[in-house]
Amino acid sequence: MHPQEIVDRALELSRSGLTDREVALKCGISVGALRHWRRGDRRAPDGRDRVTKAQCPRCHDRPLDGRAYAYLFGLYLGDGHIVRTGNRGVYRLEIYCDDGWPGIAAETAQAIAAVMPGLKVGRRQHQGCSGVGAYSKHWPCVFPQHGPGMKHTRRIALVEWQQAIVEEHAREFVRGLIHSDGCRCINRVRRPLKDGDRWYEYPRYLFKNASDDIRRLYTDALDRLGIAWKQNNVREISVARRDAVARLDEFVGPKY
Repeated sequence: MHPQEIVDRALELSRSGLTDREVALKCGISVGALRHWRRGDRRAPDGRDRVTKAQCPRCHDRPLDGRAYAYLFGLYLGDGHIVRTGNRGVYRLEIYCDDGWPGIAAETAQAIAAVMPGLKVGRRQHQGCSGVGAYSKHWPCVFPQHGPGMKHTRRIALVEWQQAIVEEHAREFVRGLIHSDGCRCINRVRRPLKDGDRWYEYPRYLFKNASDDIRRLYTDALDRLGIAWKQNNVREISVARRDAVARLDEFVGPKY
């Protein structure tokens, strides 16, 4: 019987997106043992059988990590989708992460694992990005905004328990939204003067989304945090005041 620390480390590495063979080599175990543990059958240090399976926080009365959920929810609203597979009603949640920001992809995998412990988090390579996700029958329970068609073509409204989480963890929610559909950039402004043009630079945050509802969720969270914003155009929200940018820098910052 393997020590419990080996079991825990193997499952943690598996959730991070490593293949079964990579995890097996790192931990000195067999691929079959890893798959056995991931299905939920493993032994506790005292020798008694203990079954740990991925449980839906909405269906099984399991505590939900609010901070991780708020961040993952922001990612889902921006660059995520849920699709039903052909495997007996199983769904896949997938968040598309730009390959230029590996830190965000890693943080996405950690958030999925925290929201639904026990799932294997994997990555699927696409052109210029990776789809970070996991399979479960319960993703529509966790994200009731799931539905047919693109998000901006249908109403996006929060249910009561989601609203409570978004209000309590507004910073994590904003962070997820910006990591998906936003950025921190440098704006350059030209000022024509008699002795020649002068250029001024200042940092600002931009968030762009086609859904009126999702933009409103973003600006409501900014209002809750006391961060000033303005609407640049129909789809884009800007945060440019020095004090407002400084507040976002405290918990968002440049992508990484």
